[in-house]
Formats: sequence, structure tokens, C-alpha cells
Amino acid sequence: MITEGSGPPCRDADGPRGEHHEAHEKHKELCQPLGLYSGLGRLGGRYGKRMGLSQQAGQQRRRGLFVDLPLFVFIFSYVGLPAEFAMGRRAATGTLGAYENAWATRGRSAGKAGGLLGWLPLAGSMCIAIGYAVIVTYILKALVDSLLGTLMTADTAAWFGAFSGTPYSVIPYHIVVVVGTLLTLFLGAHSIEKTNKVMMPLFFLIFLVLAVRVALLPNAAEGYLFMFTPRWEALTDPMIWIWAMGQAFFSLSVTGSGMIVYGAYLSEDEDVVDVAQHTALFDTIAAVVAALVIIPACFSYGLDVGAGPSLLFVTLPTILQDIPLGRLFAIILYVAMIFAGVSSLQNMFEAVAESLMHKFPRLSRTAVLVILCVVCLGFGIGMETIDKWGPWMDLVSIYIIPIGATLGAISWFYVMKKDELLDAVNTGSGKLRGNLWYSVGRYVYVPLAVILCCVALFMHVAF
Repeated sequence: MITEGSGPPCRDADGPRGEHHEAHEKHKELCQPLGLYSGLGRLGGRYGKRMGLSQQAGQQRRRGLFVDLPLFVFIFSYVGLPAEFAMGRRAATGTLGAYENAWATRGRSAGKAGGLLGWLPLAGSMCIAIGYAVIVTYILKALVDSLLGTLMTADTAAWFGAFSGTPYSVIPYHIVVVVGTLLTLFLGAHSIEKTNKVMMPLFFLIFLVLAVRVALLPNAAEGYLFMFTPRWEALTDPMIWIWAMGQAFFSLSVTGSGMIVYGAYLSEDEDVVDVAQHTALFDTIAAVVAALVIIPACFSYGLDVGAGPSLLFVTLPTILQDIPLGRLFAIILYVAMIFAGVSSLQNMFEAVAESLMHKFPRLSRTAVLVILCVVCLGFGIGMETIDKWGPWMDLVSIYIIPIGATLGAISWFYVMKKDELLDAVNTGSGKLRGNLWYSVGRYVYVPLAVILCCVALFMHVAF
């Protein structure tokens, strides 16, 4: 039984200098299984995926997306995610070092080439962070207005449109989010991880209460039918499989970068496949709980299930306005989301920071974090409006992430020597993975990643 403070100790990472080691020490709490699972569940559960998909995704789900989604979740949590964990743990560093380490099994010159390729998925992590920080900024705005009570009396659609459609209207909140997150990385994320162990159960509890309240709304039953009625005939549509694959791929954050950092903090006593499958389980539970609130509420209030982030800032506040103690629920809910968002941003920023310090040993951690702050705010402030944020995230999800994820999959299962990969995966495992696991990765997972990449690039599909 895992309890707080239990679990195997983290191994020390031999970095190029003492500061690298210190960074691992500051984040060693992530090695605790409980902290890891909760962190990964939050990271995989991007608000954009949880609270609202694009209009296209909404239509595809109506036609049967949930039928084949579990299949891809299983495949990616069985081979793709464990491989990224294993590579991070093996290299004991971030993205660039992990790619260099994997390619170096084919020779020193190959290792240098791998290190260069690693820049693309690393750029993906930074680009996600820039866009994701905007959503967390919106959440901070919602929290402040909940504390002030203004959100409980406002027309939520007008309230959301007022700041999400006005340039430079949330700059102070934006600065607080980015600077605050980077300060936690500088000072150590231990306190926020401990807080999350309280906030995340509260988050789920509130959503369960909201789910009960939503169930009593008129027309809620139509939402349940929408969610759980299989459209078997839709399985003949190739795009259904593509959408399901994309949702599983990106909700688990198998992007060839961020999960490598989590792996770097894993103990050698941990089974990476088990960790990955627990991650998928928590991610799926989070998705179902959120869907049980959002989708029936959309049918009750006559809203579009594919409305995107507005579901978080229009639908949810509307529900909260209609229930007793709604203001208190709103405060707790948005506080929990802030911690969840900051924790996710920590991972994205740390993926970049760790790699930069590995690549440029002379750079201090302070200097790297200052650079990240300037880049994130420099690009992010200009896309605080939804009409600019959307195209940015489409650019990231259509081009950068699919290519980076594919490079990662090919690097682990085609470039890296088979024995070396299996040794990395089997470290700490109670059940040895051999030819079957490797074959699933090489002949199922990699082709799926390539297909998804080609669909994104040539059909301009954003997942």
C-alpha cells in the first residue's frame, strides 16, 4: 500500500554539475507514485481536451468516438508512454539528453544527430506551455471574480466574452501565472504537490456533486444518451478511428518530450508500464467525471458540446449560479484548477529547463527560468484573445507535436537498439517485457503515430 511519504527513494541523477543534481532533489517528490499519478493525470487532462473539443470532434464523438477510444488508450499506455518514461529515467535528464542517449546506442555520431532532433519535441513543450498558460490565466480570472462574487451574478457568456475577446485585458493575471509557476520551479515544487493531494480529491468531489446536480436538470438524459449510446455503424468511418487515436495520443501527452521529464524522476524500482497504465486510468476517470457534468449540462442549457474552452467559463459558472453554496463551490473548484494548471505548466517548463541546462552547462537555473519567462510572456501576451489562441494551438497540434511525437516513437523502437530499450523498460519491473511488448511498439504504435502525423500534416487536422 502506497501512502504519503512511502515508496522507493529517487535515484540521484548525475548531471554535468551540482545544480543539475539540486534540481532533481527539489523535484524528488514526483518520484512518489501518488504524486506522479496525480501529476500525470493532470498533465494528460488538458483543459482543452477535458472541457471542450473542437466542433469537429464533438460531431465525431456523436457518431461513436467512445467506442474505439479505449483501444488506443490501452495501446499507448502499454508501449508509448512507458517508453518515454524509460528513456527519461535511463538518461536522467530532459528531452535533448534522452534523444542523444537513445541514438547513441548506434554510435557517437548518431547520438549527436539524436540530440539535434530532440529540439523539435522540446519546442513543442514550450509552445504548449505558451498556449496553456493563457487558459490558466483565464482560470485565475475566474477564481478572482468568484472570490469577489461578480461571477455569481454575471451573464457568464458576456463575462467570458468581455475579457477573452479583448486584447491585453488579462496581462496582470498572465504575469502572475507564468512568474508564479517559474518561481515554484526555482524554489521547489514540493509544497504545491502536497497541496494537490488535498485539492485534487476536492476537485473530483465537487465534480461529483455537480454531476448529481446536472442529472436533475431538464433534458440531461439526452446528454447521457449522447455520451453512452454506441454508433456501431460509425466504426466504418476511418475518421472515427483517427479522432479516437488522436484523443488517446494527446490526452496521455505522448508527445516525445514532457513525459521524459517525469521519467527522469522515477525510481529504478518503479515499473514504468504499471505507472503508465495507472496514468491512463486516472486520465480516463478524469475525462468521464468531467463529461458527466459538461455534456448533460450542454443539452440542458442548449449549448454546443464542441464549444471549446467556453464550456469551462460559461457552462460551469452557469451551473454553479443555480446551486446552493455555488460561490463556495466555484472558489474551491477554480483553486483546484489553478493548482492542476500550475502543476502541468511545471512539467512543460521543466522539460525545457532541464534540457537547456543539460545542453548548456554554463547556464544557471536562474538564467534559464528567466529566459523561459521572457519567451512565454513575450509570445503569450499577444494571444490572450481566443481568436488568436485558437490558431496558435492548432499550429502546435497540427505540426509541432505530431512530428515530435513521431520522432520519439521512431527513436525508441527503430533507432535505439532493442536490447537497450528492453533493459530500460524492464528496470524495476516485476514482469519482464520482451518480444511481444517490443513488437507492439514497433509494428503497432509507431505506424499509428506516423498515420496520425500524416493526417495532421496533410489534412490539417488539429486533435
